[in-house]
Amino acid sequence: MSEPSAAGPVELSERVHLLDALRGFALLGVFVSNSLSWFSGRSLLPREEAQALVASPLETTVNSLYAFFVDQKFITLFSFLFGLGFALQMTRAEARGASIVPVYRRRLAVLLGLGLVHMFALWVGDILSTYALVGFALLLFRTRSDRTVLTWVAVLFVLLPLTLSVAQRYGPELLHGKEAAEQAVKATREVEAAHRTAFLAGLSSDSVVTSQQANARFAWENLPNPGRPIWLCIILGRFLVGLWAGRRRLMQDVERHRKLFVRVMAWGLGVGGAIATLSLVLALRNKGAPAGPWGQASPPAWMVGMRTLREVGYLCMGMGYAAAFALLFQKERWRKVLGVLAPAGRMALTLYLMQSLVSVWLYDGWGLGLVGHTPPSLTVLLCLGVFAVQVVLSHGWLARFRFGPVEWLWRSLTYGRAQPMRLTPANPARVAH
Repeated sequence: MSEPSAAGPVELSERVHLLDALRGFALLGVFVSNSLSWFSGRSLLPREEAQALVASPLETTVNSLYAFFVDQKFITLFSFLFGLGFALQMTRAEARGASIVPVYRRRLAVLLGLGLVHMFALWVGDILSTYALVGFALLLFRTRSDRTVLTWVAVLFVLLPLTLSVAQRYGPELLHGKEAAEQAVKATREVEAAHRTAFLAGLSSDSVVTSQQANARFAWENLPNPGRPIWLCIILGRFLVGLWAGRRRLMQDVERHRKLFVRVMAWGLGVGGAIATLSLVLALRNKGAPAGPWGQASPPAWMVGMRTLREVGYLCMGMGYAAAFALLFQKERWRKVLGVLAPAGRMALTLYLMQSLVSVWLYDGWGLGLVGHTPPSLTVLLCLGVFAVQVVLSHGWLARFRFGPVEWLWRSLTYGRAQPMRLTPANPARVAH
């Protein structure tokens, strides 16, 4: 019996260009979400100041469109693609007669290191470290049946989040009494408000050192966030949806599964749109900007299940976007248009970190000092401008090199050797998925 072939980055010809383009599309939406909620400082502002930024009809409209079409939908899509990528890597490893576990563990370990550096040295809103940690749990499902995987999707999206939400809402009252629970909630709100105020003051400083110290301090203070267990469940659920889709090779053969894609698009956008409409109506009735991660600490009883319902809506809408994108990509004219995003998707890690670096300069006090001052419309325009430049840069870079620079570092550390970087006619491109 032949020995398993050595692990290494995959050939350019093996890439699924639809997935590259879809990843680039998701990256744009994630950038808009990060900018509106975090980079711009809106989630750190006192409620009255946050409301003032969306007071005009134009800003109210932009904010509502963002809440309906973008908020959490693209990070859901990005998470789905992470799980799908795992399935593709597993399939390729099996074809070589090798185990995915050793290489994938090293990939996750390196990603965790990059994410922690990103979180504490640059920007608190890092998602890479979370993806790496949850990715280890994804390994537990590599040999489980499709039915088991889908059952766990339901558990992770509905049962566990709903159970944790109910426990967080009513547990303190049952253990300590209603009055003591309300006092604890009030104290928690005051501490969180103080942390937000101190963080915003640090970001507004004209000193790079002061700003980044405030970022690191806030990242550390936010680690024990009580909402984190629910968030981790949701991310793993998204990964598992991607794992299921990757196993069934849905994105590699869209035409064969066209009827399924049409149904997913119709039901996903329909159900997701209905839930998004409900959420938007509730937000407008509340007359406030969309709540950040420190939303109402003790919501009324009827609101306990809303987070679970919203997450289901995000998943439906995200999958609806993926299906619509895949169907459009089958048409030659649309493939040329959407394919422009493929190089950005191939070096998404580099561009994601670059977005943090550019945004810190745009918003922090030592840069242009826009933090806390940009209305939604201006924030979105800045995102579109930065991303357009990134797309151009990614085309130019990948015309000469196999990897984005951070992708090269990630792969080189994973495989324990420097990967060849330059494209040469005599040596076909090897590009990691």
